[in-house]
Amino acid sequence: MTAEEKDPFISACKRILTPTKALCQKEFIHSGATYGDVYALAAGFKKTLGRRGAEKSVCLCTENKAVIAAALLASLGGYGRLILPHSFSPQALIEMHDSTGFDTAIADHPENMPGVEIITPTTGDTTDLNPDTLCNPDEPFLRLFTGGSTGKPKVWSKTPRNLLSEAFYLRDKFDITPRDLVIATVPPYHIYGLLFSILLPFVAQARVLPEIYNFPQEILSRINRHKATVLVSVPIHYRSLKVENITVPSLKIAFSSSGALNRSDATFFLKKTGLGITEIYGSTETGGIAARSITENTESWKPADVVNWRLSGKRLAVRSAFVSSEMEKDAEGFCVTGDEVQPDKNDRFILLGRADGIVKVAGKRVDLLDVQNKIQTLPTVRDAVVVALPAEKGRESVIAALVACDLTESQLKKMMLEKLEPYAMPRQVKIVANITRTTTGKTDFRRVEKFFLAKKDQG
Repeated sequence: MTAEEKDPFISACKRILTPTKALCQKEFIHSGATYGDVYALAAGFKKTLGRRGAEKSVCLCTENKAVIAAALLASLGGYGRLILPHSFSPQALIEMHDSTGFDTAIADHPENMPGVEIITPTTGDTTDLNPDTLCNPDEPFLRLFTGGSTGKPKVWSKTPRNLLSEAFYLRDKFDITPRDLVIATVPPYHIYGLLFSILLPFVAQARVLPEIYNFPQEILSRINRHKATVLVSVPIHYRSLKVENITVPSLKIAFSSSGALNRSDATFFLKKTGLGITEIYGSTETGGIAARSITENTESWKPADVVNWRLSGKRLAVRSAFVSSEMEKDAEGFCVTGDEVQPDKNDRFILLGRADGIVKVAGKRVDLLDVQNKIQTLPTVRDAVVVALPAEKGRESVIAALVACDLTESQLKKMMLEKLEPYAMPRQVKIVANITRTTTGKTDFRRVEKFFLAKKDQG
Protein backbone atom coordinates (compact mmCIF):
# COMPACT_ATOMS: atom_id res chain seq x y z
CA MET A 1 0.00 0.00 0.00
CA THR A 2 1.38 3.39 -1.00
CA ALA A 3 1.68 6.40 1.31
CA GLU A 4 -1.19 8.04 -0.58
CA GLU A 5 -3.40 5.01 -0.07
CA LYS A 6 -2.57 4.94 3.63
CA ASP A 7 -3.12 8.68 4.01
CA PRO A 8 -5.61 10.37 1.62
CA PHE A 9 -4.43 13.75 2.93
CA ILE A 10 -1.12 13.25 1.12
CA SER A 11 -3.00 12.62 -2.14
CA ALA A 12 -5.00 15.82 -1.61
CA CYS A 13 -1.80 17.83 -1.06
CA LYS A 14 -0.19 16.36 -4.17
CA ARG A 15 -3.24 17.32 -6.21
CA ILE A 16 -2.81 20.90 -5.00
CA LEU A 17 0.76 20.82 -6.37
CA THR A 18 -0.36 19.53 -9.80
CA PRO A 19 -2.77 22.14 -11.20
CA THR A 20 -4.82 21.42 -14.29
CA LYS A 21 -4.77 23.68 -17.32
CA ALA A 22 -8.40 24.61 -16.70
CA LEU A 23 -7.64 25.65 -13.11
CA CYS A 24 -4.69 27.80 -14.17
CA GLN A 25 -7.01 29.82 -16.39
CA LYS A 26 -9.41 30.60 -13.52
CA GLU A 27 -9.27 33.77 -11.45
CA PHE A 28 -8.01 33.51 -7.90
CA ILE A 29 -7.86 37.24 -7.20
CA HIS A 30 -10.99 38.85 -8.65
CA SER A 31 -9.96 41.01 -11.64
CA GLY A 32 -6.37 40.16 -10.76
CA ALA A 33 -4.14 37.10 -10.52
CA THR A 34 -5.26 33.78 -11.96
CA TYR A 35 -4.52 30.44 -10.34
CA GLY A 36 -1.91 30.03 -13.07
CA ASP A 37 -0.25 33.29 -11.94
CA VAL A 38 -0.14 32.00 -8.35
CA TYR A 39 1.44 28.71 -9.42
CA ALA A 40 3.97 30.58 -11.58
CA LEU A 41 4.91 32.73 -8.58
CA ALA A 42 5.24 29.57 -6.48
CA ALA A 43 7.60 28.11 -9.08
CA GLY A 44 9.61 31.34 -8.95
CA PHE A 45 9.87 31.13 -5.15
CA LYS A 46 10.95 27.50 -5.45
CA LYS A 47 13.76 28.47 -7.80
CA THR A 48 14.89 31.39 -5.65
CA LEU A 49 14.74 29.49 -2.37
CA GLY A 50 16.37 26.47 -3.94
CA ARG A 51 19.49 28.57 -4.55
CA ARG A 52 19.45 29.81 -0.94
CA GLY A 53 18.59 26.51 0.71
CA ALA A 54 15.22 24.78 0.66
CA GLU A 55 14.90 24.89 4.46
CA LYS A 56 15.50 28.63 4.74
CA SER A 57 13.11 30.62 6.95
CA VAL A 58 11.32 33.41 5.09
CA CYS A 59 9.31 36.18 6.73
CA LEU A 60 6.09 37.02 4.86
CA CYS A 61 5.60 40.78 5.34
CA THR A 62 2.94 41.24 2.70
CA GLU A 63 -0.84 41.51 2.44
CA ASN A 64 -0.81 40.42 -1.20
CA LYS A 65 -3.02 37.33 -1.18
CA ALA A 66 -1.61 35.91 -4.41
CA VAL A 67 1.96 36.21 -3.09
CA ILE A 68 1.05 34.60 0.25
CA ALA A 69 -0.73 31.74 -1.53
CA ALA A 70 2.30 31.25 -3.80
CA ALA A 71 4.71 31.20 -0.87
CA LEU A 72 2.54 28.60 0.88
CA LEU A 73 2.55 26.46 -2.26
CA ALA A 74 6.34 26.67 -2.52
CA SER A 75 6.70 25.72 1.14
CA LEU A 76 4.23 22.86 0.71
CA GLY A 77 6.38 21.70 -2.17
CA GLY A 78 9.40 21.49 0.14
CA TYR A 79 10.96 24.91 -0.41
CA GLY A 80 11.14 27.43 2.41
CA ARG A 81 9.76 27.57 5.93
CA LEU A 82 7.49 30.57 6.37
CA ILE A 83 7.03 33.04 9.23
CA LEU A 84 3.95 35.24 9.54
CA PRO A 85 4.16 38.24 11.91
CA HIS A 86 1.17 39.47 13.91
CA SER A 87 1.98 43.02 12.79
CA PHE A 88 4.29 44.80 10.37
CA SER A 89 5.28 47.43 12.94
CA PRO A 90 9.02 47.87 13.55
CA GLN A 91 8.67 46.66 17.16
CA ALA A 92 6.79 43.52 16.14
CA LEU A 93 9.37 42.70 13.47
CA ILE A 94 12.22 43.25 15.94
CA GLU A 95 10.58 40.88 18.45
CA MET A 96 10.03 38.30 15.74
CA HIS A 97 13.60 38.65 14.46
CA ASP A 98 14.93 38.16 17.99
CA SER A 99 12.83 35.00 18.32
CA THR A 100 13.63 33.42 14.95
CA GLY A 101 16.73 35.10 13.54
CA PHE A 102 15.25 35.25 10.02
CA ASP A 103 17.38 37.09 7.46
CA THR A 104 15.16 36.73 4.39
CA ALA A 105 11.75 38.23 3.70
CA ILE A 106 9.09 38.83 1.09
CA ALA A 107 8.03 42.38 1.91
CA ASP A 108 5.75 45.09 0.54
CA HIS A 109 7.91 47.76 2.20
CA PRO A 110 11.52 46.52 2.26
CA GLU A 111 12.73 49.90 3.52
CA ASN A 112 11.32 48.92 6.92
CA MET A 113 13.57 45.86 7.12
CA PRO A 114 17.23 46.95 7.04
CA GLY A 115 19.74 44.11 7.09
CA VAL A 116 17.24 41.59 5.74
CA GLU A 117 17.52 40.15 2.24
CA ILE A 118 14.31 40.85 0.33
CA ILE A 119 13.07 38.27 -2.17
CA THR A 120 11.32 39.90 -5.11
CA PRO A 121 8.45 37.73 -6.39
CA THR A 122 9.27 36.42 -9.86
CA THR A 123 7.57 33.80 -11.98
CA GLY A 124 8.82 30.39 -12.99
CA ASP A 125 7.71 27.32 -14.92
CA THR A 126 4.73 25.72 -13.18
CA THR A 127 5.91 22.28 -14.30
CA ASP A 128 8.80 22.72 -11.85
CA LEU A 129 6.31 22.26 -8.99
CA ASN A 130 6.89 18.56 -8.41
CA PRO A 131 4.37 16.84 -6.11
CA ASP A 132 7.05 14.28 -5.28
CA THR A 133 8.92 16.96 -3.32
CA LEU A 134 5.92 17.43 -1.01
CA CYS A 135 7.17 18.34 2.45
CA ASN A 136 6.39 16.12 5.42
CA PRO A 137 2.71 16.91 6.10
CA ASP A 138 3.30 16.58 9.84
CA GLU A 139 6.37 18.81 10.09
CA PRO A 140 5.97 22.58 10.62
CA PHE A 141 6.10 24.63 7.43
CA LEU A 142 4.69 27.86 8.86
CA ARG A 143 5.10 29.75 12.13
CA LEU A 144 2.56 32.34 13.22
CA PHE A 145 2.99 34.95 15.90
CA THR A 146 0.20 36.01 18.20
CA GLY A 147 0.89 39.39 19.61
CA GLY A 148 1.05 41.65 22.24
CA SER A 149 -2.37 42.05 23.93
CA THR A 150 -1.53 39.68 26.77
CA GLY A 151 2.21 40.10 27.01
CA LYS A 152 5.18 38.84 24.99
CA PRO A 153 4.15 37.55 21.54
CA LYS A 154 4.01 33.77 21.21
CA VAL A 155 4.92 31.67 18.21
CA TRP A 156 2.83 28.73 17.06
CA SER A 157 3.91 26.24 14.43
CA LYS A 158 1.55 24.88 11.80
CA THR A 159 2.00 21.79 9.68
CA PRO A 160 0.34 21.29 6.29
CA ARG A 161 -2.05 18.89 8.02
CA ASN A 162 -2.97 21.50 10.64
CA LEU A 163 -3.89 24.15 8.08
CA LEU A 164 -5.04 22.32 4.98
CA SER A 165 -7.17 19.75 6.76
CA GLU A 166 -9.02 22.66 8.38
CA ALA A 167 -9.40 24.39 5.02
CA PHE A 168 -10.74 21.16 3.47
CA TYR A 169 -13.17 20.76 6.36
CA LEU A 170 -14.47 24.33 6.07
CA ARG A 171 -14.89 23.95 2.31
CA ASP A 172 -16.99 20.82 2.69
CA LYS A 173 -18.88 21.87 5.82
CA PHE A 174 -20.01 25.22 4.41
CA ASP A 175 -20.23 24.19 0.75
CA ILE A 176 -17.69 26.70 -0.59
CA THR A 177 -17.40 26.09 -4.34
CA PRO A 178 -15.67 27.54 -7.44
CA ARG A 179 -18.73 29.75 -7.93
CA ASP A 180 -18.04 31.65 -4.70
CA LEU A 181 -16.41 35.05 -4.28
CA VAL A 182 -14.91 35.86 -0.88
CA ILE A 183 -14.64 39.35 0.65
CA ALA A 184 -12.64 39.86 3.86
CA THR A 185 -12.32 42.65 6.39
CA VAL A 186 -9.41 40.96 8.17
CA PRO A 187 -5.74 40.84 7.11
CA PRO A 188 -4.38 37.60 5.66
CA TYR A 189 -1.40 37.38 8.01
CA HIS A 190 -3.59 36.44 10.99
CA ILE A 191 -4.74 32.82 11.26
CA TYR A 192 -8.42 33.64 10.69
CA GLY A 193 -7.68 35.78 7.64
CA LEU A 194 -5.14 33.26 6.33
CA LEU A 195 -7.57 30.36 6.56
CA PHE A 196 -10.75 32.06 5.39
CA SER A 197 -9.49 34.55 2.80
CA ILE A 198 -6.63 32.54 1.25
CA LEU A 199 -6.56 28.82 2.03
CA LEU A 200 -10.32 28.18 2.04
CA PRO A 201 -11.00 29.87 -1.32
CA PHE A 202 -7.84 28.31 -2.78
CA VAL A 203 -8.77 24.70 -1.94
CA ALA A 204 -12.33 25.43 -3.10
CA GLN A 205 -10.98 26.93 -6.36
CA ALA A 206 -13.05 30.03 -5.58
CA ARG A 207 -12.20 33.71 -6.04
CA VAL A 208 -11.30 36.35 -3.47
CA LEU A 209 -11.36 40.15 -3.58
CA PRO A 210 -7.84 41.59 -3.28
CA GLU A 211 -8.19 44.28 -0.62
CA ILE A 212 -9.04 44.37 3.10
CA TYR A 213 -12.21 46.40 3.57
CA ASN A 214 -12.93 48.12 6.90
CA PHE A 215 -15.52 50.87 6.46
CA PRO A 216 -19.22 49.89 6.43
CA GLN A 217 -20.22 51.56 3.16
CA GLU A 218 -17.04 50.26 1.53
CA ILE A 219 -17.83 46.70 2.66
CA LEU A 220 -21.42 46.92 1.43
CA SER A 221 -20.56 48.55 -1.89
CA ARG A 222 -17.90 45.92 -2.67
CA ILE A 223 -20.23 43.06 -1.80
CA ASN A 224 -22.97 44.41 -4.03
CA ARG A 225 -20.77 45.63 -6.89
CA HIS A 226 -18.98 42.29 -7.26
CA LYS A 227 -21.82 40.06 -6.02
CA ALA A 228 -19.65 38.52 -3.31
CA THR A 229 -21.11 35.39 -1.73
CA VAL A 230 -18.89 34.89 1.36
CA LEU A 231 -18.14 37.58 3.96
CA VAL A 232 -15.21 37.03 6.34
CA SER A 233 -15.35 39.58 9.13
CA VAL A 234 -15.06 40.27 12.89
CA PRO A 235 -17.45 41.53 15.58
CA ILE A 236 -16.24 45.13 15.45
CA HIS A 237 -17.08 45.32 11.74
CA TYR A 238 -20.52 43.74 12.20
CA ARG A 239 -21.13 46.44 14.80
CA SER A 240 -20.28 49.07 12.16
CA LEU A 241 -22.68 47.39 9.71
CA LYS A 242 -25.69 48.31 11.87
CA VAL A 243 -26.89 50.75 9.24
CA GLU A 244 -30.42 51.03 7.93
CA ASN A 245 -29.48 50.76 4.27
CA ILE A 246 -27.75 47.39 4.61
CA THR A 247 -28.65 45.07 1.74
CA VAL A 248 -26.50 42.18 0.53
CA PRO A 249 -28.63 39.90 -1.66
CA SER A 250 -25.65 38.04 -3.15
CA LEU A 251 -24.27 36.80 0.21
CA LYS A 252 -24.90 33.16 1.06
CA ILE A 253 -22.82 33.04 4.26
CA ALA A 254 -21.21 35.49 6.68
CA PHE A 255 -18.44 34.39 9.06
CA SER A 256 -17.29 36.03 12.27
CA SER A 257 -14.39 35.18 14.57
CA SER A 258 -11.69 36.75 16.81
CA GLY A 259 -14.10 37.42 19.68
CA ALA A 260 -17.71 36.98 20.74
CA LEU A 261 -20.28 38.57 18.45
CA ASN A 262 -22.70 40.93 20.17
CA ARG A 263 -26.14 39.32 20.07
CA SER A 264 -27.92 42.54 19.14
CA ASP A 265 -25.53 43.04 16.22
CA ALA A 266 -26.19 39.49 15.02
CA THR A 267 -29.96 40.00 15.40
CA PHE A 268 -29.85 43.23 13.40
CA PHE A 269 -27.85 41.58 10.59
CA LEU A 270 -30.28 38.66 10.48
CA LYS A 271 -33.31 40.95 10.39
CA LYS A 272 -31.91 43.10 7.59
CA THR A 273 -30.29 40.43 5.42
CA GLY A 274 -31.97 37.15 6.30
CA LEU A 275 -28.54 35.67 7.10
CA GLY A 276 -27.57 34.29 10.49
CA ILE A 277 -23.88 35.08 10.96
CA THR A 278 -21.80 31.93 11.50
CA GLU A 279 -19.47 32.45 14.45
CA ILE A 280 -16.27 30.43 14.53
CA TYR A 281 -14.67 29.70 17.91
CA GLY A 282 -11.03 28.73 18.15
CA SER A 283 -7.53 30.15 18.41
CA THR A 284 -4.23 30.25 16.56
CA GLU A 285 -2.89 27.36 18.60
CA THR A 286 -5.98 25.10 18.54
CA GLY A 287 -7.37 25.94 15.11
CA GLY A 288 -11.13 26.01 14.74
CA ILE A 289 -13.07 24.26 17.49
CA ALA A 290 -16.77 25.01 17.16
CA ALA A 291 -19.39 27.18 15.46
CA ARG A 292 -22.81 28.64 16.16
CA SER A 293 -25.43 30.89 14.57
CA ILE A 294 -28.13 33.10 16.09
CA THR A 295 -30.64 31.18 13.94
CA GLU A 296 -30.08 28.19 16.25
CA ASN A 297 -31.60 30.20 19.12
CA THR A 298 -28.97 29.09 21.62
CA GLU A 299 -25.83 30.49 23.24
CA SER A 300 -24.09 27.12 23.02
CA TRP A 301 -21.46 26.05 20.52
CA LYS A 302 -21.48 23.00 18.25
CA PRO A 303 -18.01 21.41 17.96
CA ALA A 304 -16.73 20.74 14.46
CA ASP A 305 -17.42 17.19 13.27
CA VAL A 306 -13.69 16.45 13.28
CA VAL A 307 -13.01 17.85 16.76
CA ASN A 308 -13.28 15.76 19.92
CA TRP A 309 -13.80 17.55 23.21
CA ARG A 310 -14.17 16.87 26.91
CA LEU A 311 -13.82 18.63 30.24
CA SER A 312 -10.56 18.92 32.13
CA GLY A 313 -11.89 20.17 35.44
CA LYS A 314 -13.97 23.10 34.21
CA ARG A 315 -11.74 23.80 31.23
CA LEU A 316 -12.27 22.71 27.65
CA ALA A 317 -9.90 20.09 26.28
CA VAL A 318 -9.85 19.32 22.55
CA ARG A 319 -8.30 16.87 20.12
CA SER A 320 -8.08 17.51 16.38
CA ALA A 321 -5.70 17.63 13.44
CA PHE A 322 -5.75 21.43 13.64
CA VAL A 323 -3.80 21.79 16.93
CA SER A 324 -0.27 23.23 16.90
CA SER A 325 2.56 20.99 18.07
CA GLU A 326 3.49 23.41 20.88
CA MET A 327 0.22 22.62 22.68
CA GLU A 328 0.85 20.09 25.42
CA LYS A 329 -1.19 16.94 24.84
CA ASP A 330 -2.08 14.06 27.12
CA ALA A 331 -1.69 10.38 26.28
CA GLU A 332 -4.94 10.44 24.29
CA GLY A 333 -3.99 13.53 22.29
CA PHE A 334 -6.17 16.06 24.14
CA CYS A 335 -4.87 19.55 24.92
CA VAL A 336 -6.36 21.85 27.54
CA THR A 337 -7.46 25.31 26.38
CA GLY A 338 -7.68 28.46 28.47
CA ASP A 339 -11.49 28.51 28.39
CA GLU A 340 -13.98 27.26 30.96
CA VAL A 341 -17.10 25.63 29.52
CA GLN A 342 -20.35 24.04 30.61
CA PRO A 343 -21.73 21.02 28.72
CA ASP A 344 -25.07 21.57 26.99
CA LYS A 345 -27.49 19.21 25.29
CA ASN A 346 -26.84 17.68 21.86
CA ASP A 347 -23.06 17.45 22.45
CA ARG A 348 -22.74 21.24 22.59
CA PHE A 349 -21.08 23.45 25.19
CA ILE A 350 -21.48 26.95 26.62
CA LEU A 351 -18.43 29.17 26.97
CA LEU A 352 -18.13 30.54 30.50
CA GLY A 353 -15.09 32.71 29.87
CA ARG A 354 -11.35 32.53 30.07
CA ALA A 355 -10.04 30.51 32.96
CA ASP A 356 -7.55 33.29 33.57
CA GLY A 357 -10.41 35.82 33.37
CA ILE A 358 -11.77 34.70 36.73
CA VAL A 359 -10.58 37.00 39.52
CA LYS A 360 -11.32 37.29 43.23
CA VAL A 361 -12.92 40.40 44.67
CA ALA A 362 -13.97 40.56 48.33
CA GLY A 363 -13.35 36.83 48.48
CA LYS A 364 -15.78 36.12 45.64
CA ARG A 365 -15.06 34.92 42.13
CA VAL A 366 -15.84 37.42 39.37
CA ASP A 367 -15.88 36.58 35.66
CA LEU A 368 -14.53 39.65 33.85
CA LEU A 369 -16.12 38.59 30.58
CA ASP A 370 -19.53 38.29 32.26
CA VAL A 371 -19.16 41.80 33.72
CA GLN A 372 -18.15 43.11 30.29
CA ASN A 373 -21.08 41.42 28.56
CA LYS A 374 -23.57 42.89 31.05
CA ILE A 375 -22.17 46.40 30.60
CA GLN A 376 -22.51 46.01 26.83
CA THR A 377 -26.27 45.46 27.21
CA LEU A 378 -26.81 48.92 28.75
CA PRO A 379 -28.45 51.71 26.71
CA THR A 380 -26.12 53.66 24.35
CA VAL A 381 -23.13 51.44 25.22
CA ARG A 382 -21.26 50.80 21.98
CA ASP A 383 -18.31 48.88 23.39
CA ALA A 384 -16.70 47.95 26.70
CA VAL A 385 -13.51 46.41 28.03
CA VAL A 386 -13.20 45.13 31.60
CA VAL A 387 -9.82 44.38 33.17
CA ALA A 388 -8.48 43.41 36.58
CA LEU A 389 -5.83 45.61 38.16
CA PRO A 390 -3.60 44.54 41.07
CA ALA A 391 -4.77 45.74 44.47
CA GLU A 392 -2.37 47.59 46.73
CA LYS A 393 -2.36 44.75 49.24
CA GLY A 394 -3.02 41.06 49.05
CA ARG A 395 -3.82 38.88 46.05
CA GLU A 396 -7.27 40.20 45.19
CA SER A 397 -8.01 42.46 42.23
CA VAL A 398 -9.55 45.81 41.43
CA ILE A 399 -11.97 45.77 38.50
CA ALA A 400 -11.79 48.61 35.96
CA ALA A 401 -14.04 49.29 32.96
CA LEU A 402 -13.39 51.30 29.80
CA VAL A 403 -16.78 52.07 28.22
CA ALA A 404 -17.74 53.72 24.93
CA CYS A 405 -21.18 55.23 25.48
CA ASP A 406 -23.25 58.43 25.60
CA LEU A 407 -23.91 58.30 29.35
CA THR A 408 -22.39 60.31 32.15
CA GLU A 409 -20.26 58.42 34.65
CA SER A 410 -22.95 58.67 37.34
CA GLN A 411 -25.65 57.43 34.94
CA LEU A 412 -23.46 54.53 33.86
CA LYS A 413 -22.63 53.49 37.42
CA LYS A 414 -26.29 53.61 38.43
CA MET A 415 -27.23 51.33 35.53
CA MET A 416 -24.35 48.97 36.27
CA LEU A 417 -25.56 48.59 39.86
CA GLU A 418 -28.85 47.26 38.51
CA LYS A 419 -27.01 44.57 36.51
CA LEU A 420 -24.08 43.64 38.74
CA GLU A 421 -23.51 42.36 42.23
CA PRO A 422 -21.86 45.05 44.39
CA TYR A 423 -18.58 43.13 44.61
CA ALA A 424 -18.47 42.87 40.78
CA MET A 425 -18.88 46.62 40.25
CA PRO A 426 -15.85 48.23 38.56
CA ARG A 427 -14.16 50.55 41.02
CA GLN A 428 -12.57 52.50 38.19
CA VAL A 429 -14.68 53.60 35.22
CA LYS A 430 -13.62 55.67 32.23
CA ILE A 431 -16.01 56.78 29.47
CA VAL A 432 -14.51 57.24 26.01
CA ALA A 433 -15.81 57.98 22.51
CA ASN A 434 -14.55 54.65 21.15
CA ILE A 435 -12.20 51.81 22.01
CA THR A 436 -9.29 51.13 19.70
CA ARG A 437 -8.81 47.51 18.71
CA THR A 438 -6.34 45.55 16.61
CA THR A 439 -6.85 44.84 12.89
CA THR A 440 -8.70 41.62 13.78
CA GLY A 441 -10.96 43.36 16.27
CA LYS A 442 -9.17 42.14 19.39
CA THR A 443 -8.54 44.24 22.48
CA ASP A 444 -5.07 45.30 23.57
CA PHE A 445 -5.67 44.48 27.25
CA ARG A 446 -2.14 45.43 28.21
CA ARG A 447 -2.69 48.92 26.85
CA VAL A 448 -5.98 49.29 28.74
CA GLU A 449 -4.35 48.15 31.98
CA LYS A 450 -1.47 50.61 31.53
CA PHE A 451 -4.02 53.39 30.92
CA PHE A 452 -5.73 52.77 34.26
CA LEU A 453 -2.46 52.29 36.16
CA ALA A 454 -1.10 55.54 34.71
CA LYS A 455 -4.33 57.33 35.63
CA LYS A 456 -3.98 56.01 39.20
CA ASP A 457 -0.39 57.25 39.45
CA GLN A 458 -1.45 60.68 38.22
CA GLY A 459 -4.36 60.92 40.63
